[in-house]
Amino acid sequence: MARRSLAAALALAAAVAVTSAAVLTAPAATPRAQASPPGSKDVTAVLFEWRFDSIARECRDVLGPAGYGYVQVSPPQEHVQGPQWWTSYQPVSYQIAGRLGDRAAFKKMVDACHGAGVKVVADAVINHMTAGSGTGTGGSSYTKYDYPGTYAGWDLDDCRHEVSNYQDRYHVQHCELLKLADLDTGEEYVRSRIAAYLDDLLSLGVDGFRIDAAKHVPVADLSAIKGRLSNPGAYWKQETVYGAGEAVSPTEYQGTGDVQEFRYARDLKRVFNDERLAYLKNYGEGWGYMESGKSAVFVDNHDTERGGDTLSYKDGANYTLANVFMLAWPYGAPDVHSGYEFSDRDAGPPNGGTVDACWQDGWKCQHKWPEIRKMVAFRNAVRGTGVTDWWDNGNDAIAFGRGDKGFVAINHEAGPLTRTYQTSLPAGGYCDVQANRSVTVNDSGQFTATLGANTALALHVGARTCG
Repeated sequence: MARRSLAAALALAAAVAVTSAAVLTAPAATPRAQASPPGSKDVTAVLFEWRFDSIARECRDVLGPAGYGYVQVSPPQEHVQGPQWWTSYQPVSYQIAGRLGDRAAFKKMVDACHGAGVKVVADAVINHMTAGSGTGTGGSSYTKYDYPGTYAGWDLDDCRHEVSNYQDRYHVQHCELLKLADLDTGEEYVRSRIAAYLDDLLSLGVDGFRIDAAKHVPVADLSAIKGRLSNPGAYWKQETVYGAGEAVSPTEYQGTGDVQEFRYARDLKRVFNDERLAYLKNYGEGWGYMESGKSAVFVDNHDTERGGDTLSYKDGANYTLANVFMLAWPYGAPDVHSGYEFSDRDAGPPNGGTVDACWQDGWKCQHKWPEIRKMVAFRNAVRGTGVTDWWDNGNDAIAFGRGDKGFVAINHEAGPLTRTYQTSLPAGGYCDVQANRSVTVNDSGQFTATLGANTALALHVGARTCG
């Protein structure tokens, strides 16, 4: 594409330096995360389109006590106006001035979550800008190819038509995703401007990023942007949707950070809806998926629940049990999606993103469903262990251990199941955290239990009694 003149480049770069001088170096005291969530807590609650003040309260009251390691927040930058959820994904500028809260609210949210022991991942939209013209949520005027103070026409790619050929790498990574103005991330100024925005978020305490539409940005460009950060080791999770036979493969992005493994969620839908849970015995790399330590997994996200290619809250017990399985199974780092009811796929968040209480005003709060929330502590307790003592009935009932730290059984049959299970757990009393009932494991590692249809059982060494 055409390059700006040197004088223009220097002038605009100087403007960025002036407006971003305070954000290029994050405070040394800010907590940081590395690629592949570290430590004993790798579960992320994705609070989709929640306002920052509501997230702050949820970190204190629910996420921290439940053991969630991370919360993922929707894009914080100024964006196009409108009630639809997708307006958050059309940046106008890099000010923190979206409908979910201003800069002060964002900082308070980060501090509150850190105080509760929860790290913060920001959804970062860096592939593109808008599909039209107008005034942003922070008052900035813009046109599709001109964003005063941020980008000019020469910072956008030359291919100004929509991506339609996913077998053509250039088309995928240089043309317009859904008619959104595509940034020329191969240009030095654009790379530096994006890095300045991400550094601004780091300076406010953000621990990492979910890179939206990463598949549409060349790996070399993402690597160059990440290398410019004040903390290049910040957690980095990339949205790279798998498509058979496509020119761009998610595996290309494993060197930059974690990669979202979309096949995991798609196959869970097929298994829970139409096949047999017994097939899950080698789920993960055994199914040809990417390396576990580089993969982020989910049952659904905001795109797939609307597109229907994965399970969603509308699938009842199938959805709940799939989340139980994901949190119990040692593959990837799990995201628990938490959104709101919708019939219109474009509908934005209830109350503009304010959550007064879970399970009201359409907020589903899946992260707080007892069956899901209690599995977060299970996952923390069994981290680092492999699968032991697998059992299945050849159909829709399975059970497996996690070393000597935990044991799970899932009955997806149409009727109740009673049997004696073999575990590697130490003998003694446990609480089945799914049903809040006491279970005794004998000296041989066995216990007997009855599971109702479409229910689960979960024991772990961190819950020896029911409280």
